[in-house]
Amino acid sequence: MRVVSLFNGMNTGRQALENVGIKVEKYYSSEIKPYAIELTQYHFPDTIQVGDVKKWREWDIDWSNIDLILSGSPCQDLSAAGKRAGINGKKSSLFFVFVDILNHIKSLNPNVLFLQENVGSAAKLDVGIMSRALGVYPVRINSSLVTAQLRDRYYWSNIRTKETMFDVVTDIPQPKDLGIMFKDIITDKNVERKKSTALLQGYISKNTFKIPEGEKSQNHLKKRDLIGMCSIVYVDKHTCLNTGSGATEKASQRYLTHRNETTGMITLIYEHNNELRCKTNTTKGYDVVTENDCLDLSFPTSKTRRARVTKGKSPCLMQSQNNLYSYKDAVVRTVNKIEMCRLQGFPDNYCDILNTAKAGSLLGDGWTLPIIEHIFRFIKR
Repeated sequence: MRVVSLFNGMNTGRQALENVGIKVEKYYSSEIKPYAIELTQYHFPDTIQVGDVKKWREWDIDWSNIDLILSGSPCQDLSAAGKRAGINGKKSSLFFVFVDILNHIKSLNPNVLFLQENVGSAAKLDVGIMSRALGVYPVRINSSLVTAQLRDRYYWSNIRTKETMFDVVTDIPQPKDLGIMFKDIITDKNVERKKSTALLQGYISKNTFKIPEGEKSQNHLKKRDLIGMCSIVYVDKHTCLNTGSGATEKASQRYLTHRNETTGMITLIYEHNNELRCKTNTTKGYDVVTENDCLDLSFPTSKTRRARVTKGKSPCLMQSQNNLYSYKDAVVRTVNKIEMCRLQGFPDNYCDILNTAKAGSLLGDGWTLPIIEHIFRFIKR
């Protein structure tokens, strides 16, 4: 099989093809992030890097021989975590470059297969625009069925389709629920609940913060230097790894310190009546924080999202710098590199050549490996 992979990231498509036994003759990767290319070439040195997707007309490819084209075009303008600029936004509009390439290949090889992925929180209007451009409506699959991560995604593909009264739809069945919980992928087995939410690409890599007994209050937290506070959480099914990491640890911690000073982020947490509470936009104005809960402080000044406490699940670690915290035994810590690999269905050592921040960036911006394997099993050979 000859494959073109756009926005290739950490090369999940190639790994999935290999895992389901589909022989790859040539694999062309369009990627511009240096450490994504480094990881790809480490695992598959025969990958042909072709560069920026916007320069596709310059690529030295025999388009008539391409059997499969993959695309995970940017989701930032479509995601509920973004500014909702829509499919015509600066980043997400790169989807239409994929459409141009697909149509070019179809003119030479009408039987070419394709797979396009994007966020489940995309607006229906944008999903409709994308579906009409591709001639097929998507299937919606949550990675929670096969991993410990809540990652809701649309997948458009002609690998297997069916016709309804009005439309052609992607006919990939839902994978079997494997019942994998966040506690199952934690390396120290300290988590006791069930699920966590999606890891997104933003990742702050300092790892632990101890709240001394008797000082679990906003007064203590405000006095405390934020070095050691972390961005990823410690709960049950985890959320998406998203886009926008790569910052150094020192820069990330300076960001957190500055954010607390300017927005009062940490003042959302306080102690009252022997309860640790977090200010929210709920009717009563707060949630009680108990062990193994996740605290989301990503939007401290928002009138609608503010702070959130999730029981048994973690909210999304979102693009850029995030503020998700877990609370257990008065300790906050980040999800480590092995756990992030597990959340996306990769082997523990898959990102060993990268530091934690770079691994988090790629995993957060990438595909869930077992989901892609599931879809590829329907390729007729």
